[in-house]
Amino acid sequence: MRDKKKILVVFGTRPEAIKMAPLVKEFEKNSSSFETKVCITAQHREMLDQVLSFFEIIPHYDLDLMKPNQNLYSLTSDIITNLKPVFEDFKPDYIFVHGDTTTTMATSIAGFYSGAQICHVEAGLRTFNMKSPFPEEMNRSVTGVVANIHFAPTITSRQNLLNENKKEESILVTGNTVIDALLFSVDKVNSNNFNDQEIESLKKLVDKEKRLILVTGHRRENHGQGFINICKALKEIAEAYIDCEIIYPVHLNPNVQKPVYNLLSGINNIKLIDPLSYPAFVWLMEKSYLIITDSGGVQEEAPSLGKPVLVMRSTTERPEAVEAGTVLLVGTDTDTIISETIKLLNSTETYLNMSKLHNPYGAGNACEKIVNYIKNHIR
Repeated sequence: MRDKKKILVVFGTRPEAIKMAPLVKEFEKNSSSFETKVCITAQHREMLDQVLSFFEIIPHYDLDLMKPNQNLYSLTSDIITNLKPVFEDFKPDYIFVHGDTTTTMATSIAGFYSGAQICHVEAGLRTFNMKSPFPEEMNRSVTGVVANIHFAPTITSRQNLLNENKKEESILVTGNTVIDALLFSVDKVNSNNFNDQEIESLKKLVDKEKRLILVTGHRRENHGQGFINICKALKEIAEAYIDCEIIYPVHLNPNVQKPVYNLLSGINNIKLIDPLSYPAFVWLMEKSYLIITDSGGVQEEAPSLGKPVLVMRSTTERPEAVEAGTVLLVGTDTDTIISETIKLLNSTETYLNMSKLHNPYGAGNACEKIVNYIKNHIR
């Protein structure tokens, strides 16, 4: 009888946890073939713990590396150094990493040193600009060099990998695991037996008589004048459309907090709130009319809920959504954000054309495809 193959899933941030949680669950369902363990670096701490609780995942290894005033130099070296004893203890056959975080890049390098097979989930995303987004484009590019198996969410990301001379048999197009997580989460937060105080508070905050515009923003490249421009646009939209309500969970970074609170406090139909847990954010996305964001994950999630997305970035590593028409790049130009928002608020036809388009990121079965691929890979 063949021994179980050892699977180690490593992540450190909330977005990674959301997208890897359904994969952990899928591997655990196949316990006759795999011994699965989870290692977290805790590059994010509190936000990460919220996701683990929601998906009922208890890590086997917790490196707990988050520190005050953490920087990319120390974080990268800490991850590589602290993973060595984990690899020596568990001796994984396959190490799974996700996307483009510092945890992903550093784990792929450490995993390469260990001799394990490196499996990159959400592989092949590219902007072809190493400084946008920073440092994510470098992180995913380095991981792509080191990885043995590439799970590409789309045909476009697969082609990017082929263009980089990755072997065709090492690439599988899966769709994005965030859709697996989203569909599970929507069902859970809407179930009768799910009680969440944060969601109950949101129910009291949201004005059911107004169209809800959900805003998120945190990107480094938007710090400074970019966020000032964004806030000016949001203020003008709020003042012109009193039948709308803007709810903005404000990222904790001072570079975000300062311009947002300076420019948007005290406006009746703008609600500035603390960052939300994942289930509360899913609930709010589902209740929204449209979403304005610089997030990568929201570009993938919102189309599955039928929500148009305006993306406050000049480039995106998710061109499929732009091509499909489910998202529109507006950058941080004040006039462009205002004009494109007005089109969606004023024209039912424009809104419906955008909200009813097909989501290019899959149907929610990415994790099943990944696990089946690994089963076939080890025969």
